[in-house]
Amino acid sequence: MRLEKLLSRLSYTVVCGDVEVDISDVIYDSRKVCRGCVFVCLEGASFDGHDFAQAAIDAGAAAVVAGRDIKAEGAAVIRVDDTRKALAFMSAEYFGRPADTLTTIGITGTKGKTTTACMIRSILEVAGMKTGVIGTLGIIIGDKLIKTANTTPESYEIQKAMRQMIDEGCKCVVMEASSLGLKWHRTDGFCFDYGLFTNFSHDHIGGVEHADMEEYAQCKAMLFRQCLTGIMNIDDPAYTKMLEDHTCRVETFGFSDKAELRASDDKLVSRAGYLGVGFKISGKVDMTVSAAIPGKFNVYNALAAIAVCLDIGADKQAIVEGLDKVRVKGRVEPVPIAADFTLLIDYAHNALSMENILTTLREYKPERLITLFGAGGNRPRDRRYEMGEISGRLSDLSVITEDNSRFENVMDIIDDIRTGIDRTGGKYVVIPDRTDAIRYCLENGRKGDIIVLAGKGHEDYQDKNGVKTHYDEREVIAGLIAEGVLEKNSKGEET
Repeated sequence: MRLEKLLSRLSYTVVCGDVEVDISDVIYDSRKVCRGCVFVCLEGASFDGHDFAQAAIDAGAAAVVAGRDIKAEGAAVIRVDDTRKALAFMSAEYFGRPADTLTTIGITGTKGKTTTACMIRSILEVAGMKTGVIGTLGIIIGDKLIKTANTTPESYEIQKAMRQMIDEGCKCVVMEASSLGLKWHRTDGFCFDYGLFTNFSHDHIGGVEHADMEEYAQCKAMLFRQCLTGIMNIDDPAYTKMLEDHTCRVETFGFSDKAELRASDDKLVSRAGYLGVGFKISGKVDMTVSAAIPGKFNVYNALAAIAVCLDIGADKQAIVEGLDKVRVKGRVEPVPIAADFTLLIDYAHNALSMENILTTLREYKPERLITLFGAGGNRPRDRRYEMGEISGRLSDLSVITEDNSRFENVMDIIDDIRTGIDRTGGKYVVIPDRTDAIRYCLENGRKGDIIVLAGKGHEDYQDKNGVKTHYDEREVIAGLIAEGVLEKNSKGEET
């Protein structure tokens, strides 16, 4: 593709060379430069691509796009105001503007983005619309999962993923639009068909993230100047803030009488292997649904998903079935087992997330709430004390084990966790090997128990002594069941 075509939607200045040059690829990592590519200089917290411009040319780059004056010879040099924005628009052109073919859905908010994305995908796929996802869990296309480093990947990866989705028959893409992804123009280069706002609370302040809450809110609000229809949680206090200078058509959801899609009569739904929330919907549509993810706060996530899926064309049956079967990998994820207790996998790996999940599960009034967890090595010790205190206070039994000990001794980490639990008087058992700890939980689960394996979530590895080895709790559980561990299940005594 000609460089001139890649730059066609940008304002730029030709410092030297010719925009008629043919380009083989768009590259922003100097380590991946290939012959004939255009190298886009990005600035990060610990690097500056402008420093590698000449090295990129020496490695074969046919052109360089820069945001400031650089010393570089032997290739075309293009000057733009913002190289991150340039990368987004150039990537969209390079991959043939895939957003023009897909129905695009962006989700922003402090919490609930991953859950809402999975709900939307579940509903749309029941409705017969194959849907890709880009977010915290990675890039999901059918049964394929491509891992990513960020919730919202770089714009090149977004455009590449959308092109792959089209090639594999997807009609829609749902994307988590993080505040940093919006701030750093990763979602530029196209206009979302729908933008969703879930909620807003304190997070991502300081360091290389956001200077303060005002900037954090402003970055999230950028989505509603980059979408055609904004679907908003009208109950959230930040609702009006999100709409400052918006350019989109607005729809609302919530419990408020002012919401266009309203929820009421919400209740917890519980049975062995299934924890969820049920509620009635009125306004744009009248129906009753149950979402297979625990916690009344998930009513809001479900409402957001329902609102956008109705607009896209999903019928009531698809909404009911999609929400009833939705699963979010590593987020209060139920593991189907032939037992009369409930087994869950969750990513909770710090005190706040543990308190949130355990408080939510307490609402379901289990016979016992059993929490298996560890703590990461080479991290502040206070986190371990806090996690121990939370589990000791909210769990009927804590099973303390390993979790990415890195370069620390597992038993040292466990001793710190015990210090926290001992402050509460909570009951616990120590089983350093995580597989043995899971075996213990399966063998000793009782009718009506909720057992949550906390910390790993969607991760599929253990990090010990600087080596990452494959470790997927779902596979571990399946292996233990194949060994007959559930047949050994007894009413074991608490420790």
